Amino acid sequence: MASIHRGRAEPVTGAGNTRARYRRILRFAAWYLAVTWWYELVLPRLRMGGIAERTRTKRMRRFAQSFHGLAVELGGLMIKVGQFMSSRLDVLPPEITAELEGLQDEVPPVAFPAIRALAEAELGAPLEAVFAWVEQTPIAAASLGQAHRAQLLPRDAADTGLDIVVVKVQRPGIEAIVDVDLAALRKVGGWLSHVRFVSDRANAPALVEEFAKTSLEEIDYLQEAANAARFAADFADDDRVNGPDVVWERSTRRVLTLEDVTAIKVTDTAALLAAGIDPAHVAPVFASVMFDQLFTNGFFHADPHPGNMFLTAIAGATQERPWKLTFIDFGMMGEVAPSTRRGLRKLLIAAASRDGKGLVAAISELGVLVPSADTAELERAMTHLFSRFGGMGFAELREVDPREFRDFAAEFGDVVRSLPVQLPEHFLLIIRAMSLTSGVCSSLDAQFNLWDSVEPYAAQLLRDERGNLVQDVAQQAFDVAGTALRLPKRLDGLLARIEDGSLPVSNPRLERQLARLNRHVQRSVAALIFTAVLIAGAVVRADDTVLGSVLMIASVVPLLLAVRAGRRG
Repeated sequence: MASIHRGRAEPVTGAGNTRARYRRILRFAAWYLAVTWWYELVLPRLRMGGIAERTRTKRMRRFAQSFHGLAVELGGLMIKVGQFMSSRLDVLPPEITAELEGLQDEVPPVAFPAIRALAEAELGAPLEAVFAWVEQTPIAAASLGQAHRAQLLPRDAADTGLDIVVVKVQRPGIEAIVDVDLAALRKVGGWLSHVRFVSDRANAPALVEEFAKTSLEEIDYLQEAANAARFAADFADDDRVNGPDVVWERSTRRVLTLEDVTAIKVTDTAALLAAGIDPAHVAPVFASVMFDQLFTNGFFHADPHPGNMFLTAIAGATQERPWKLTFIDFGMMGEVAPSTRRGLRKLLIAAASRDGKGLVAAISELGVLVPSADTAELERAMTHLFSRFGGMGFAELREVDPREFRDFAAEFGDVVRSLPVQLPEHFLLIIRAMSLTSGVCSSLDAQFNLWDSVEPYAAQLLRDERGNLVQDVAQQAFDVAGTALRLPKRLDGLLARIEDGSLPVSNPRLERQLARLNRHVQRSVAALIFTAVLIAGAVVRADDTVLGSVLMIASVVPLLLAVRAGRRG
């Protein structure tokens, strides 16, 4: 009789009543949105921005710690949200990413009897009739499912050519939890759509819907199996990449059986060195593989965090690189449309050649900028960016005077905020994939310079598209000829506007100075803010005494400033 290995698992906690879960998420979001609004918008308008600056690090750390606790307690999609934030090593400060990094691995597992019951219901037979043995202790516990090592029965092993496998089983009840979490996220997205500085730059409800689509696909294991097969086909002739085979006969919508490809975790530096692998040699290979997925194949792994990648040694290999990158977990995959891929390739080529104008053109082609956007200032800012910082690695950037960064960021930020920016569909996954790629490469090699991988890849793209390049040159020549023909008329118009004094001039620095003067007038809104905060506190206090009391007490600050402004008037 087949044996089932015994082990102990910790009970999962915190799912609770779905209505209570929904309210818990919304209360958390409402509180931190209110705190952020107060410190980052209200206080600067009241000329108290110094308070926001001094407390920002502490507030970010407190937010990360609170969200970490909430995500671990509730699980579900809250873990996915936390994982996304922890991966933004290139954008978010270490106070947030370091605190949330543990969400990759510390999800408590579901007790094995519940996993057994679900797996047997899906497979239609007792586990002993399907596998030679299954380990009760999971080898990985994720937010949506968990994985157990198992051995195929001899007849299945003969048919598939596999022996040891990994059985991935969905967490019981996860579908209901995902529905509740998505409902709460849609509510938060609706709130953000009414915040002007957010809605002018991103369609929050659309981003939530894209996240929802990805999450619902991720809990369909047959879809994941199809993704794994497609990924394997894309890299069938590539000796850099490896992936698990699917045991289709032992897979359903909620149970997935795959070849066991467990090896050295990609960021386990000690294990890599012990195996004779230099982590610094891994970073450029990983970056190149991700570039191929995004810019050539158009089908990419959107969750390449360290837990989803191994380095597998090639037995008896004598070549310079005796290992392969092994990808697992194909639940979150992205697809790049051909038109978007062309735009991304142009963006990569422009970035590699430090072409600010070309980069802005590629961004516009991708749909990030609306067609009516005036990009002249952005082109000048990008050109300045490349001339000063282009090609620098992270180590070199650390040596730049922070004041220079601040001055440039102030001017660059003014330009970007003045443009109508939007985030096209599917870009959430592209940004996630590239953010994780940057983070993993930096952890493998602190001196890693992304330009070193971008430039040869962009050069290869140019060689592959030589015919298109000739066509582009011809198009540029035609554009230059058209511009030359229109030039006399445009010069006449320019001189006429100068003579009648109707020539507009855009100067971001002057606009900032005018904004400072205008803030004196805006202090009169302090009285309105006082009323709004006081009423909000009174309404919220009925359901949340602490939050309501804090808001009512905080309303005293704009009241005092309003009185002070009135006396000066």
